[in-house]
Amino acid sequence: MSETAGPPKIFDRALLRRRLRRAMSKGAPDFLMTRAAADLLDRLLTVKREFPRALDLGSPTGHFAQAVVASGRARPLRASGHGGDVIADEEAPPFAPGSFDLIVSGMSLQWVNDLPGALAQARRMLAPDGLFLACLAGGASLVELRAALAQAEEEITGGASPRVSPFVDVRDMGGLLQRAGFALPVADVDSFTLRYESIFGLMKDLRAMSAANVLVKRARKPLRRDVVARAAQIYAERFCDADGRVRASFEIVWASGWAPHESQQKPAKPGSAKMSLEDAMKSPRESDA
Repeated sequence: MSETAGPPKIFDRALLRRRLRRAMSKGAPDFLMTRAAADLLDRLLTVKREFPRALDLGSPTGHFAQAVVASGRARPLRASGHGGDVIADEEAPPFAPGSFDLIVSGMSLQWVNDLPGALAQARRMLAPDGLFLACLAGGASLVELRAALAQAEEEITGGASPRVSPFVDVRDMGGLLQRAGFALPVADVDSFTLRYESIFGLMKDLRAMSAANVLVKRARKPLRRDVVARAAQIYAERFCDADGRVRASFEIVWASGWAPHESQQKPAKPGSAKMSLEDAMKSPRESDA
């Protein structure tokens, strides 16, 4: 009997959890979570629905739970692999189908090995007409750092190692939501740029947030000092503003969808239109002729 291969192991999730616990205990920078939580609050305020049973899945801090409360809803249950009310793996959460009316997740799902599977699990846990709202790091994040490190390592060692994790592209997210079974799926992106004195300030923040490399196939040797020094030069040469500060691009991809329910809008059936496209495109004068 043959065994079905599971999803590839892209991230070392045990290492990620250890780093996150350490980062949280030391007061990690929270500017990304603060921005994302403000966006979540805005999104929730546009939905005129009560969500009596809510879950915060995987968010590394309490920012998303606070945003749910600020929107006028009850505090959500917090579940993650590194703390909260329940210790749970985002890829295999221990909740029954239909357990929640609202599931939110902040800056966590970019680290799962099976994103389609994690989205399907979230869909399974939602009650009919329940809402899923999540954000994760997008593919255009840290493009400058990737380029500088790759060029520096190629120049000095003759080959580049994976140093920055891959992230999802917003163009793929809508399809992933549909594949997971969500109705009315929507994906959009919040792109912004932060500025630092140098590459070293950026790398310090990333390490403090536990956003350093956790790839299973990451380079086993740390970055050499001469590679980092050369990367700093490249970064300053290619991504520097007139005042000497360097740019760092960030992208937050948002995903939302509803558990299907008969009350939701549905697309019209093919062939049900009462007017042909040709007739619809005619001007009133042409129609009267």
